Amino acid sequence: MTAPTDVLDDRALSLLRWRCRRGLLENDLFLEKFFERCGATLTVRHAEALNRLMDLGDHDLLDLQLARKTLDQVSPHLDDAPTREVLSLLRENR
Repeated sequence: MTAPTDVLDDRALSLLRWRCRRGLLENDLFLEKFFERCGATLTVRHAEALNRLMDLGDHDLLDLQLARKTLDQVSPHLDDAPTREVLSLLRENR
C-alpha cells in the first residue's frame, strides 16, 4: 500500500503525465515545464490533487495557473491543502 507522501514510481508518473495532456497549448506548455522540474519528486498526494485539477476545463485551469482566478472562484470543493500546494508548484514553474 502506498502512503500519500510516497514518491510516484515511473509507471504512475507516466500515467499522470498522460492524464495531464490538454487541448489548450498553453496548459500543455505549463504542465510540461512542471513535470520537467518537479516530476521526480511528485508524491501520491500531489498526483491525487493534480488529477482533480485535470477535471477542470482548459480555460479554468489556465486561469488558475496564471492566478487570474482562485480555487474557490473556480471550484470551491477543490480548495484544499494538497491542491493549493500543487497549484503553487504549477505557478512557480511557468
